[in-house]
Amino acid sequence: MRRHWALFATATRYALIGHARNRFAMLLVVVYIPLWITLAYLAIPDQAAPFRLRATGDVLSPPGNHLTQVTGALNAVTLIAGFMMFAATFTGGAFDRRLAMAGYPRYHLVLAKLSALTLLCAAVAAYATVVISFVWPPQQPFLLAAALFCAALTYGALGVVLGSVLRREVEGMFAILMISILDSALQNPLSSSGSDSAVVRFLPTYGAVQSSMSAAFSGASAAHGLVIQLLWLLGAASAAFLVFRRRTRNALAQERTPGVPPAPSGPATTEDIHGPPPPAGPAPAAERRARPG
Repeated sequence: MRRHWALFATATRYALIGHARNRFAMLLVVVYIPLWITLAYLAIPDQAAPFRLRATGDVLSPPGNHLTQVTGALNAVTLIAGFMMFAATFTGGAFDRRLAMAGYPRYHLVLAKLSALTLLCAAVAAYATVVISFVWPPQQPFLLAAALFCAALTYGALGVVLGSVLRREVEGMFAILMISILDSALQNPLSSSGSDSAVVRFLPTYGAVQSSMSAAFSGASAAHGLVIQLLWLLGAASAAFLVFRRRTRNALAQERTPGVPPAPSGPATTEDIHGPPPPAGPAPAAERRARPG
């Protein structure tokens, strides 16, 4: 048990160190989230923006700038989590593959990455919730933080998938950016008149958007939205595990010739070097004549 814990702790420590070295991502966390939320509050009019929340069926009428702050916070946390996990997976893929081929358990590597992702998303979601609370108090701040947390986790898992299957860094960055923009824009009642249509139910952060809107502007429970988001998270995490397992497989497997048994895995013996001993029994006649006496 101690060995497993030591392997997990070591992999988690290196994963966190890798994220901490991503200074651009740290700058995004510290600066981009409050800047985006503040600009949305100052630039968007505070006129009421009525819309129907599909999760509860209620018609909400929050101020437009408050509504944009919530959708902006969702967009910010998903972008940051997706970028950080994509960068960590893309740059550390060769190292993970060498570790796995050297015998490091892949389950420990995966659990370490998930633990680092969980800590990262929890910090980012809590930070975004605190920034929003400085401007106006959400009615259910803990549910809002939970919705942001689940959305960030989902995009973090998607970042692992993209970092494992794409071959160029710019491709992954563009893919995460476009997915997040389309996802948030189509569900924002201010930018999309079809935000309550049936199509948005298939977007990656549909459950998080429904839960965050309910938490921010009403007292109704939106646990159904969190359950939907957890399903998205489970699917993304499963896909991330499968592509990570495929990427860290042993690509140097020995090629076997048909009809030839595989080489023994243990150390070489005397028989392997000099061949098998001669058969027991009386010596042949030619060998008896050649013997002296």
